[in-house]
Amino acid sequence: MSSASNVSLLREASRQVVAGGSAGLIEICLMHPLDVVKTRFQVQRNTTDPHSYKSLGECFRMIFRREGIFGFYKGILPPILAETPKRAVKFSTFEQYKKLLGYVSLSPGLTFAIAGLGSGLTEAIVVNPFEVVKVGLQVNRNTFTEQPSTFAYARQIIKKEGLGLQGLNKGFTATLGRHGIFNMVYFGFYHNVKNIIPDSKDPTLEFLRKFGIGFLSGTIGSIFNIPFDVAKSRIQGPQPVPGEIKYRKCLKTMVTVYQEEGILALYKGLLPKVMRLGPGGAVMLLVYEHTYAWLQKTW
Repeated sequence: MSSASNVSLLREASRQVVAGGSAGLIEICLMHPLDVVKTRFQVQRNTTDPHSYKSLGECFRMIFRREGIFGFYKGILPPILAETPKRAVKFSTFEQYKKLLGYVSLSPGLTFAIAGLGSGLTEAIVVNPFEVVKVGLQVNRNTFTEQPSTFAYARQIIKKEGLGLQGLNKGFTATLGRHGIFNMVYFGFYHNVKNIIPDSKDPTLEFLRKFGIGFLSGTIGSIFNIPFDVAKSRIQGPQPVPGEIKYRKCLKTMVTVYQEEGILALYKGLLPKVMRLGPGGAVMLLVYEHTYAWLQKTW
């Protein structure tokens, strides 16, 4: 391969990294408060708990009253630190898997879905340690100034539980399921529907077309993957009885939640999740596409 080809490939990969990182950073800064609320709902086991939230509105009010405005930004540093590599992996590996699948005789629809699944599984490997730290900080009900810093909490996990599947990488299987299923639906739906609905020459209508498809992609992906998200939050969050590990494996956790709390418990936090990943998913795709197009023209 010539040096010119190598430079071209490196430039293309760099564009994907920068565009993906920009998309993720903007999305997390806008939508993180809803992620905090979602996690709080997912870790509470029943409404008899005096600390449980009865509604979305009550959750927002109680966090603001007890923990202040910064309570909504607990655990934001881990996803910010992970966001550039995470979204870079998400979008760049999707493109790479899509190219590889081009050598196999698959329909375009199936190609987009399988490439999305592959990108989600790869993304999960990068993001899981950050998720463990983020969830632990999000469920801490102390005021923002009283809780440990991100790095102090990460050191605490490593010192107490290590780097493995019981420590900084616990909930790994659930994270694989969450990201794999979400990206499979997210990319599969977005690219298939975008190709069906014709482009509009009107910039406003074209923006609304892409935003609407992105919104639906994020919403449907959230509905499909939330049982894995609930399992992840239970495994990575505080256990019901201190010193006793109740939630350890992904599928067993989902079965336990279903048996003890009913099928709807596997959909806890769905409303704030959809409120975040519906518009958030649209924002990510639009920022990625516009940033990538701009980089192609200027670099």
